[in-house]
Amino acid sequence: MTKDTAADADEALKLENQLCFPLYAAARSVVGAYTPLLKPLGLTYTQYIVMMALWERDDVTVGELGKRLRLDNGTLTPLLKKMEKAGLVERNRSAEDERRVKITLTDKGRDLKNGAGRVPAEMRRCMPADFTPEDARTLYALLYKLLGD
Repeated sequence: MTKDTAADADEALKLENQLCFPLYAAARSVVGAYTPLLKPLGLTYTQYIVMMALWERDDVTVGELGKRLRLDNGTLTPLLKKMEKAGLVERNRSAEDERRVKITLTDKGRDLKNGAGRVPAEMRRCMPADFTPEDARTLYALLYKLLGD
């Protein structure tokens, strides 16, 4: 390796030059800010995104839910079992295809939406004062572009 190549590699490996680091740090910070807001609802952040997806569209298969949330079955299945035990969802085999498991909200799960209604506004208050709604829209668009959507 030449001196210039080594210098380029050193520069490329600096933490400050990595897109992954601010994405990781920001994600941890944002998810951490949700924790005290979701605790009174008895939800973790991952359970919260499952509930939001189900409040939008109920009675979906585990596969559909996983695809929408970008979660694999190994993550989603134990999460749904725990949520079923808490009385938030029901898991039932599809009548059309017993290999497929359908997820539906219980009354308790549907009612939880009322308590969760304050969470988005509370999260907006957690953002830096100079983080504008336009900044949020731009970041949202860029992140989905990065995801390939």
